[in-house]
Amino acid sequence: MPAIVSEVLKGSIAEELEIQPKDEIVSIDNTEMSDMIDYNFLCKSDFLTIEVKKCNGETEVIEIEKDFDEDLGIVFESAVFDRVKPCLNKCIFCFVDQQPKGLRDTLYVKDDDYRLSYLQGTYITLTNLTDKDKDRIKRMHLGPFYVSVHTTNPELRVKMLRNPNAGKALENLNWFRKNKIPFHAQIVLCPGYNDGEKLERTLSDLAKLKNTVLSVAIVPVGVTQFRKEGLKRVDKKCAEQTLEIASKYKRVCCSDEFFLLAGRDIPPSKYYGSFSQLEDGVGAIRLLLDDFKSRKLPKALNKSLRISFATSYAAKDAIEIIAKDLNKIKNLQVTVNPVKSDYWGQDITVAGLITTDDLIRTVKDLDTDLVIIPSVMLRPYSQDFLDGKTLDYVKKSTNKEFFVVKDIYSMGEIVEYLKSLS
Repeated sequence: MPAIVSEVLKGSIAEELEIQPKDEIVSIDNTEMSDMIDYNFLCKSDFLTIEVKKCNGETEVIEIEKDFDEDLGIVFESAVFDRVKPCLNKCIFCFVDQQPKGLRDTLYVKDDDYRLSYLQGTYITLTNLTDKDKDRIKRMHLGPFYVSVHTTNPELRVKMLRNPNAGKALENLNWFRKNKIPFHAQIVLCPGYNDGEKLERTLSDLAKLKNTVLSVAIVPVGVTQFRKEGLKRVDKKCAEQTLEIASKYKRVCCSDEFFLLAGRDIPPSKYYGSFSQLEDGVGAIRLLLDDFKSRKLPKALNKSLRISFATSYAAKDAIEIIAKDLNKIKNLQVTVNPVKSDYWGQDITVAGLITTDDLIRTVKDLDTDLVIIPSVMLRPYSQDFLDGKTLDYVKKSTNKEFFVVKDIYSMGEIVEYLKSLS
């Protein structure tokens, strides 16, 4: 995977130099790059010499004079320019392994690369972290990282990840602390494995690492109907127990789903601190509700409008609270229609896993002018659902108009749209 340009930002140095998509950045100052970490480091200079292999096969050497911290304005196809470090685990709860055939190819990719964790916030298990990797992390003082801990019990972690190297987790995390490398920790809670007393041990061990641990997120295991092994889902009793254990420790947050399963209110924003693990569903509902409360709604629309939120069951309660206020707007009628996942099974309740057929079944008979869906239903920068079908396919199948909300933590796009009709 060479350093292939995917986009050149307008008004940038790269645009001025006529660098184009599909060009390859071969080297900077005669130094080849293995990833965006190298690229960012090498670009921190007033003078650069870059070698560019143009998409037509010609090679150019360009000298650049710029401000020390000025960006070149290049977006690459990948953050890693050599081979992505693959995941070597066979985790009992791995979601990739419980997917059926026929989905997008990218959904079957399992990476475990510390560079992507640093650059993009993906989770790593540290089971393939080498001494060379550690030397680079220490030398460049990289961090923070996002680490899938799950348990600090060596024997249990080997059993859950099905990798003999998994038992070295606490050893690696202590190395992080010794070298002042901060990290966020993730625990996928699997009832019967790492819950209860075993969770207590994990949180106690992480607490001893003090400020090296920036946050701990506890999320429930996802169990689809394609799972062949006997994993239990988190139920109300388990959720209540987990919330009680987590409340004893600082910087430990449970995902929104635990509160929903336990029948509790979503906590105030101070519970989530800096909302550092939103992608894990930790604080997403609170952020959405608080954002909506900060918006000034129009009193009336200039014509009647019916809109329907096609949402996940996990977000249903929050969207219903929002819909109640939106229905106070004159000439506006709002309904909330959670999408049942027949494809994955009833235990999967998140919007990012909704497929086209489940969405079509939910909205095709609705009496509505506009269906609102979150962008997480689609592949980033595309109109593709995870089953490979497109939004156009859904539109034709339902004869409905759709509004895709790009910022899933904000109601700003919806409110501004309504204001334009007032």
